[in-house]
Amino acid sequence: MAIQPPKDLPSEPTNDDGIPAPTGEANLIDTDYVIGQDNFSGQITLSLDIHSKVFLISAGSILLFVLLTLALQEQASEVFTGLRGWLTSNLAWFFISAANIFVLLCLLLVFSPLGKVRIGGKDAIPDYSYVGWFAMLFAAGMGIGLMFYGVAEPMGHFNAAFEGVTLGETGERTDWAPLGGAEGDAREAFRLGMAATIFHWGLHPWAIYAVVALSLAIFAYNKGLPLSVRSIFYPLLGERIWGWPGHVIDILAVFATMFGLVTSLGLGAQQAGAGMNQLFGIPSGNLTMVLLIIAITAVALWSVIAGVDKGVQQLSKVNIALAFLLLLFVIVCGPTLAILKGFFSNLGAYASYLPALANPVGRDDANFSQGWTAFYWAWWISWSPFVGMFIARVSRGRTVREFLISVTLVPSLVSVLWMTAFGGTAIDQLLSDNFTGVRDAALELQLFTMLGQLPLSAITSFIGVVLVIMFFITSSDSGSLVIDAITAGGKINAPVGQRVFWAIVEGVLAIALLLGGGLVALQAMAVSTGLPFTLVLLAGCVAIVKGLMSEPR
Repeated sequence: MAIQPPKDLPSEPTNDDGIPAPTGEANLIDTDYVIGQDNFSGQITLSLDIHSKVFLISAGSILLFVLLTLALQEQASEVFTGLRGWLTSNLAWFFISAANIFVLLCLLLVFSPLGKVRIGGKDAIPDYSYVGWFAMLFAAGMGIGLMFYGVAEPMGHFNAAFEGVTLGETGERTDWAPLGGAEGDAREAFRLGMAATIFHWGLHPWAIYAVVALSLAIFAYNKGLPLSVRSIFYPLLGERIWGWPGHVIDILAVFATMFGLVTSLGLGAQQAGAGMNQLFGIPSGNLTMVLLIIAITAVALWSVIAGVDKGVQQLSKVNIALAFLLLLFVIVCGPTLAILKGFFSNLGAYASYLPALANPVGRDDANFSQGWTAFYWAWWISWSPFVGMFIARVSRGRTVREFLISVTLVPSLVSVLWMTAFGGTAIDQLLSDNFTGVRDAALELQLFTMLGQLPLSAITSFIGVVLVIMFFITSSDSGSLVIDAITAGGKINAPVGQRVFWAIVEGVLAIALLLGGGLVALQAMAVSTGLPFTLVLLAGCVAIVKGLMSEPR
């Protein structure tokens, strides 16, 4: 089905920033601020329409960071390693608690009368069909992550749980098992491993995205404010959001978006390089990954220039179709009955283990709760302005209740099925066939090693590489559109050259972090930018409730 707005609808009136005015009754905020009034507009080789302070500080800081990382690679690697370790070990409780709050807020809004509020005004009609809507939000949300960790995480948690608890010389735990593990019990280790995986890819991350997306959508489409993170804080800061408090919020959103996005791009480059090495014998070192990032960024530029409808939308459709075909292949050619039964039993395991996994205090599984969960929550939070703004842009016309149920439950269930199929097949190969190849392979190779045990492995592995690259492209172009909107003062129709600039910066930053510390550097920056933005989101929870309470329903 084509992902297009209904053609028989009259065009909506739009503001000069490209945001449609509310349709029907809505509670617009009365402010003298004009979107783009603080922007610099002019011609300096290329046409520009930028918020001077936000753009210059964001771009200047990121480019300076790139130069320092490339010039001091050894020192940077040490700093990144220490930074990631300190943040996750000392602030795991904070990240876990914050994610729990976001889930509880979503549940509260779904079951409260506020769920009747419609994004875009009381008479707004959805811009996209359900198929198109789901395709775009899922492709932007966590496509690369599912490809990278779809096999690796279930296998890793299962193996750690099965091996059980190990203690160091001073009595501290040295294992990576979730909770207390399940030593020697393959069945329970499988349940615990899958529950831990679903915990990281289910309700919590999508609740984080949903809170940001809903906040942005309501304050842009119902309140008439710019599609920018600062707008969420109008109920708390009032007109001060147009000054430095708002500038700081938007700058933090740019940093969080950029480094969260680049983390995924780095993972994608590592996995695509590993797959090409296995398929074609191409060396998988830094040079290959750098060339891969350059080539994929070049393709992403086409999509950025084409825009949402012709670029992101079309690529998202291709992504979803290929991902569905690969998923169907694994279900049919893998342990089909075990996968189908496992989908439901894994949901049950997730429900039973959820309270313990979500507990932020008194944990003795430090490696798991800090090294896995705290990192993931910081990563999702750093991605949230990017994914949230993108989802907000394509969600006009949905009610709050419809929006939250769709954005949290549907992608979560797809993630459960994906992890059950890919991770469950790899674990079945270990338990039924005693095939240890997946368990012993590097993270970026585990998907291809699992596919190597199924029929048509060369074809499916090639599709896997293509999917990683395609998700890479859709994440890059979606991220460029979002960062450009933030640094253009909330405008969504800024000159194309600005989006091209940000797409190039993403590729350059991914290269710098890979050379300056690899995966640890990428993870460190995702965690460090996720920390301040967590505080922003917690304040935003209060603001969105206040904003919704003033809307007609």
